[in-house]
Amino acid sequence: MPVFRLTKKWLFPDPELAEDGLLAIGGDLSVPRLLLAYRSGIFPWFGEEDPLLWWSPPERALLRPGHLHLSARTRRSLRQRPFDIRFDTAFEAVITHCAALPRPGQDGTWITEEMRAAYTALHRAGHAHSVEAWREGELRGGLYGVSLGGAFFGESMFSLEPEASRAALAALDARLRAWGFTLIDGQLPHEGLLGYGFRVVPRTLFLVELEEALRGEGRVGNWSEEGAFRNATPGLSSS
Repeated sequence: MPVFRLTKKWLFPDPELAEDGLLAIGGDLSVPRLLLAYRSGIFPWFGEEDPLLWWSPPERALLRPGHLHLSARTRRSLRQRPFDIRFDTAFEAVITHCAALPRPGQDGTWITEEMRAAYTALHRAGHAHSVEAWREGELRGGLYGVSLGGAFFGESMFSLEPEASRAALAALDARLRAWGFTLIDGQLPHEGLLGYGFRVVPRTLFLVELEEALRGEGRVGNWSEEGAFRNATPGLSSS
């Protein structure tokens, strides 16, 4: 299995060359390189003791905005006790909570200090965003990811109380649908994402759908300035 070593140049090998997912090693987490990676269907993922690793998995988890599935129980809970949903008002707090989230079978976190700094820089450049679920002035859950064209690349989510991250995901789904986005990338398929309605697609099809999504107008900048869903969680009519 070939694994390519990156140089200082902002270049990546063909993502189809990653047989088992691992494509390249090295490089940096600068904003230009990260944007190039996401445009190419590639993302960084490595542990605290690992070198910088870049991935292009043979299968991806994709969701078309407007097709999010929430259980009847979740929809009922969010109607009865809605969260105050905000966008891009606490990005660094969201990524810090995601980094601290315990993950079964994993020691440490892949959201290292280096990764937090890199995605905070992406956020300040207007390409990384947080969706936050607040209750009584306290952050209770949320998610963050990267936006390019009509594509949103989900990175991680957390909850400090039941349904908080689902409320954030529902708000994201509704907003992206309203804006005409065509793709939400969940990266590696797993049971939790499939339960939300994500579908598993081969890399070749993912790259085709990504190319189409990148033609979208996109929304660069701070999404809090676009207005927020206050005291309600949209998209709960989804089934």
